[in-house]
Amino acid sequence: MAYLKKNYLMIVLIFASAIGFSLWLSDRYSRSTEAFSSQEQQFTVVLDAGHGGEDGGAVSCTGVHESEINLEISNRLADLFPLLGVRVVCLRTEDKSVYDPSCVTVSEKKVSDLKNRVRMVNEIPNGILVSIHQNEFPEAKYSGAQVFYAPGCEALAEEVQQTLRLGLNPSNNRQCKSADNIYLMNHITCPGILIECGFLSNPDEEAKLRQPDYQKRLAVCIAASVCQYLQKETNDEV
Repeated sequence: MAYLKKNYLMIVLIFASAIGFSLWLSDRYSRSTEAFSSQEQQFTVVLDAGHGGEDGGAVSCTGVHESEINLEISNRLADLFPLLGVRVVCLRTEDKSVYDPSCVTVSEKKVSDLKNRVRMVNEIPNGILVSIHQNEFPEAKYSGAQVFYAPGCEALAEEVQQTLRLGLNPSNNRQCKSADNIYLMNHITCPGILIECGFLSNPDEEAKLRQPDYQKRLAVCIAASVCQYLQKETNDEV
């Protein structure tokens, strides 16, 4: 029954997001957010839109930079989480990187950008990092969202992976994985996940990722599953 209720909640959220959030907050979900939205905002979701500025990240099959799509999804999440009573901090809200002004070379800027993101995340009390990225591969046939997690965050990643599968693509059999080789995820001191929302090298998926309605559905799936995780964490601490 709990499994069915969670699925119903997700469907309600996705449906409501498509019509402008006018019906989207169910009584059950409103009650579920009370636990972690009280206590002077116990949790803060830190949104990291990957890349930015000179570092556009991957380039899609139609020439769109990954950084643009990352920012669109992150900004939608930044609007959505506060409606659920969860405080949000964004590492960037514009098309720019966060490297130090003294940096000159591309290499210096990339290293500085990563270190600054780590520092910004670690400075936020009770933070939980959600880093948004897009995938690519030389072969266009690959598709599907996949979640990577910082050490000790497998439960959070599984929650998000399952919700993305149910809400966006039931045939996606990708599993969440440890972010062993991702600098950001291995240097933060708070829980964190990195979400590869889809493959920019797959024409069908790339077209979806550029659509506002699909971006809304992505944001709703991510927000709903993160809040579900936060609710469980809060209940365990009580």
